[in-house]
Amino acid sequence: MALNEQLGQAPPTASLAPEAARMRVLRNMGDGQTQAEVLQLALHHAVAELGGLGGMVHLRIPGDSRPLHLAATGGLPREFAQEWETLGRQAETAPVRALRDGALVWLPTIDTQTCALPADTGIVAVPLLAAEGSSLGVLSVVTVGGVPSVAQRDFLEALARWVCERLARPAPATGSLGPAWWKAEHLAGPGLQQAREAVRVGSWVQDLRTGDVIYDEATLTVLGIDPETFDGRVDTVVGLVHPDDLPRVVAAVEQAVRQRGEYAAEYRLCRSDGTVVWVEARAQVVLGEDGEPARFVGTVWDTTQKRAALDSVAHSLLHMSDGFLTVDADWRIEFVNLHAERLLGPSQQLFGRVLWDVAGAEVPGLEGRCRQAAAAGTPTGFDVQWPANRRWYRLRLVPSPDGVTVYLTDVTEKRLADEQRAAAQRAAAQRTTYIGRLNAALAEAVSVSDVVDTVAERVLPLFGATGLFVQLVDGESLRVAGSAGYSQEFLDNCPDRTSLSDHSPFTDAVHHGAPQYLVSEREFRERYPDVPDLAFAGGKQAWAYLPLIVSGRSVGCLVISFSRPRRFSEEDQALLTALGGLVAQALERARLYDAEHTRAQELQRGLLPPVLPSVPAVTTAAHYVPATKGLEVGGDWYDVIPLSAERVALVIGDVMGHGLSEAATMGRLRTAVHTLAGLELPPDELLSHLNDLVSDLGDDFYATCLYAVYDPTDQVCTIVRAGHPPPALVQPDGTVHFPQLPQNPPLGAATPPFETVELTVPAGSLLVLYTDGLVESAFRDIDSGMAHLAKTLINAPLSDGRDPGATIADRDADARHLDQLCTELASALLSAKEQTSDDTAVLVARTHALPAGDVAFRELPEDPIAAGQARDYIRQQLTDWHLDDLIWTTELIASELVGNVVRHARGPIHLRLIRSHSLICEVSDGSLTTPHIRRAIETDEGGRGLQLVAALSQRWGTRYTSNGKCIWTEQLLP
Repeated sequence: MALNEQLGQAPPTASLAPEAARMRVLRNMGDGQTQAEVLQLALHHAVAELGGLGGMVHLRIPGDSRPLHLAATGGLPREFAQEWETLGRQAETAPVRALRDGALVWLPTIDTQTCALPADTGIVAVPLLAAEGSSLGVLSVVTVGGVPSVAQRDFLEALARWVCERLARPAPATGSLGPAWWKAEHLAGPGLQQAREAVRVGSWVQDLRTGDVIYDEATLTVLGIDPETFDGRVDTVVGLVHPDDLPRVVAAVEQAVRQRGEYAAEYRLCRSDGTVVWVEARAQVVLGEDGEPARFVGTVWDTTQKRAALDSVAHSLLHMSDGFLTVDADWRIEFVNLHAERLLGPSQQLFGRVLWDVAGAEVPGLEGRCRQAAAAGTPTGFDVQWPANRRWYRLRLVPSPDGVTVYLTDVTEKRLADEQRAAAQRAAAQRTTYIGRLNAALAEAVSVSDVVDTVAERVLPLFGATGLFVQLVDGESLRVAGSAGYSQEFLDNCPDRTSLSDHSPFTDAVHHGAPQYLVSEREFRERYPDVPDLAFAGGKQAWAYLPLIVSGRSVGCLVISFSRPRRFSEEDQALLTALGGLVAQALERARLYDAEHTRAQELQRGLLPPVLPSVPAVTTAAHYVPATKGLEVGGDWYDVIPLSAERVALVIGDVMGHGLSEAATMGRLRTAVHTLAGLELPPDELLSHLNDLVSDLGDDFYATCLYAVYDPTDQVCTIVRAGHPPPALVQPDGTVHFPQLPQNPPLGAATPPFETVELTVPAGSLLVLYTDGLVESAFRDIDSGMAHLAKTLINAPLSDGRDPGATIADRDADARHLDQLCTELASALLSAKEQTSDDTAVLVARTHALPAGDVAFRELPEDPIAAGQARDYIRQQLTDWHLDDLIWTTELIASELVGNVVRHARGPIHLRLIRSHSLICEVSDGSLTTPHIRRAIETDEGGRGLQLVAALSQRWGTRYTSNGKCIWTEQLLP
């Protein structure tokens, strides 16, 4: 039957599932198989799938007259296999036909073959075609039952493609650089050693078309071939190649011929004397006249000794304590030692596989880091945590020309030691940093309460403590200075003082200067049985009593307590002792600060008016807020000074700077203002004298001041300022504005004269005077502060619901309400959370007007009759006011004053009477001369008038006006 007819038959269709399953198994296999194992595996599946009797694989030797050489068999008798050992080009066999046609062929067996096979048998052969179309060989199966089915043929062709793909891959290395069957005795023998010494490199030529070879003597010696019996055929030499290496050699030859390039291979050779040697052959393809490959010209040499040396090295590498493996340029594993096998798995399953694809080596980012390290071209390393055992390994990659060498060193213990050392260093650094921060925080704590708060905030969380108690030595006892973490009930029951003669952990710590650690309530009771139960009412279970030592003396005791029993390690005790020293220094500084601050505050308040005077013109209230930062006192001050004619001077000022010197300057300025105001100087002249005073103090002294004089008779307020913020004026209807006043320079930097402004201030208005500390700070500029002040004045109803500008008939109640307003302003503009470095003064005055009926005015002529007219006017007015008891004295005073004007001054002459808390009599003229009391002797005819005035009045004086002067007197009302 013809071949085509045989293939055309349609046998029963087999199930497709087994073929697909077999190919799936083969494709999912790893890269650990040798090329010989690949051929055996392919034969096994081919025979099993076709239900055949056996199979064989022939490899093609280019240029040989019998090109197919048997490389692997399975299931066939030896006698049958021997007949198929080599096959010539002209043989009409299935393998040769498949090689020649490049397609699958099935032929029935013939009876002439030596080993008789059952009837109805045949041989199906499929060529092993490389990607470029050239043939590597043929895979054949002895079948039973006729022509293979279409599915079976498809399976064989798929299997052939898989074999070609696997043969094209580089062969994996074995567990050592020499095979397991290679023993030292194979290298024995004096003849071999002599040949190795005598022959170095042999040369050879092979005709690729005829298969003839020409070997020189050295080549024959290397190959172990007797020159007398060698037939000069390449297939004879191919028969000496170790079966496991033959597929690789054949693939290298086929590739060289196909690419018309260089052939290179190292393989084992089984000599006829029974020895096995390693040889390395290299050759170059030479093209014929037709441009096709014609012959190989090459060399060969013995590499057995090199392999033996490498095997010795491999033995050392195999058993080294660190993991060691080599990968090729494609990162496929070539060699692993025993330690690496414990991490990655058996070597047989690793060879040929990509490093990061191996099960158990799924380290995140391993591929990227390996490629990056290889691209650098220099040895590098990094630590990875191995997924299988969670241990840390140092991967050291050493690039080589053919790949990369990888070292795996277990660094788990080293990393643990490093981490512990680093943790200890971090802990030490953290302690140092913590102590530094605590020291800095304690340096900013100025008072004892600040120190206690700082320790509670920063020390207690560090140790997990829940309570803090501080006692300071005060004479023969310990005084409670502060606490944290205790209930108020417990603190109320605790005595304020503890005698130093008592036996307690407090006194032991102070007397011995050593910490007392009590780890539990039981230990506390055992060591101090006389301590009352109150000590345990705070709910604490462990205590650390730390002595506070400064300059070698104990100044107190710091107690840190815990809600649960607690052991104190040496590190805890060392840190607590160090903290106790820091806290002791801070508390000593704070105690000195508190004492000095108390004295400074007393000085500051002593320089301010203790009580504001009660005057008819205004109702006043004032508030002073010291700076919250620093010890030094400030220079802010205020004052209310009664003047003549029921006028009142409102003064506020600020000496720039802080300290006792500035406070003293403030006191001098306040005294000077009082003195100058008593001289009835105009506001601008008064500031001129103050400016001279400040200038005389030195170039470093400056002050701001605002001086306002309010006259209740005409409700006019004369204001002058020197570098000071303008006052806020609250109208009776509640509107607020800041009058536009000339901005004169501060005192000490100004050049007189000072500009003044006269304002009409309706009765019931509020004048709010303040220093810059109220409206200006590091967090707010002065404009924003003044806007905030105005808003506060508008939106600050008092406790009874009244607006700040609402008048209250009861002057005492009004004073209390104004005092409340001062407090509201300070609270609103000076946040308790913001510490300020400047003190603040606020003066609030509600203006009042004298009733029109309490003021009487009369213009007098410049004539001696003026005195009589003045007496008549006074007599009538005082009668109307029901002040008859003051008529005679007032007439006498007015007559004397008017007579002096007529005699010594000039007009116009004005008489004014004011009924208020006293009776005021004023005589004005146009002269600027100042009257003086002089002591008259018995012979003097005059000079006793002012003595008489002084004797009849409560007080008297002179003030200058814009048109002259005014002499005034005051008499107490009956």
